[in-house]
Amino acid sequence: MCVLWKDAVQVRKLTENFDKKAIERARCEDGAPQDAPRIAPVDAQPRRIGRALHLAIVSSVLVLPLAFFLALKPTSARAVWEEFARIIELKNGPAASHAKFSSAMNERLADLPPQSQAEELVAAAANDYDGASEQLSLRMDGWRGQLTMSPRLTSGLDAALNSSDRRVRASAIEMELVAYNLPKTRESAESLASRIETDPAARPWALWMLGAIGNRGIEPERALVTLEKYSHDPNQTARYWAVEGLALLGSDGTIAPLLEIFRNDPALEVRERAGCGLAHSGMLTKQQRLTAVPALMKFGEDPALDSNTRDWVYQALREITGARYGTNPTDWREWWAENAPQQVPSN
Repeated sequence: MCVLWKDAVQVRKLTENFDKKAIERARCEDGAPQDAPRIAPVDAQPRRIGRALHLAIVSSVLVLPLAFFLALKPTSARAVWEEFARIIELKNGPAASHAKFSSAMNERLADLPPQSQAEELVAAAANDYDGASEQLSLRMDGWRGQLTMSPRLTSGLDAALNSSDRRVRASAIEMELVAYNLPKTRESAESLASRIETDPAARPWALWMLGAIGNRGIEPERALVTLEKYSHDPNQTARYWAVEGLALLGSDGTIAPLLEIFRNDPALEVRERAGCGLAHSGMLTKQQRLTAVPALMKFGEDPALDSNTRDWVYQALREITGARYGTNPTDWREWWAENAPQQVPSN
């Protein structure tokens, strides 16, 4: 499953005094290129339309009194905005504590065949059951060669790869390798590289899996070279899945290619996926994503950038940093000057 930023959607205009800027939330919807085969679920943000709608409703309730206050005291705009952002953050904050994967559930699994065990545990991990990912890691090697990519297992892996918890996404990648019976060996990486070169029909799947196995420590440098090569392939589908592979690989070396693709690829869908890989999907860490912020700020200031990509640039900045600014480059420069981590270059 691939989820794209289809539009940068304005939640609500706060006030004309705010330089007529808006707070934008991106909607993520399914959408790969028409000829991209749905061979393996690809990491991205999950279906959060309900949560986004809740945020919009809360925003609409809060905006009118805040705008009225701004009209009375325009010099207090920044203070009011900060309070508004704080309230929204509370409304959109962490959910209640997660359910636990109980001993009774664990005992019930023992009576199930491997396929059903895998489906149950993947679903539990995707739903943030405490302990489910650990149980999945303990059991998955025993299922190797006994699983099929059933609709239920595929759906569960989609959801797990979409998890906001990077550990759950890592478990889902491991399960992908088990489900396809792909050992974490150099030979597997070589086999995938060979299929990418010689088998165009299998190339999208193999690009995705090469990023996945590289993320698990198998030939990551070779994976980076291959994925970067195909991220510039004339075929859009190959570029699309190479970008997905780069996001999954999640090494420091993937950041520069993803930035370049986000800025320059001729295909809208490919640029979207590169932006998603930098902002929230794939396996980059928070610290790695922060290193992309200076380049993203420069992109936002580039008058040659198309409007869609500019909207996605600022959406990426919001997702990476947690800051709630709109599309005013000065706001971002000032915020970054005050908040940039010491180890991240400022420009």
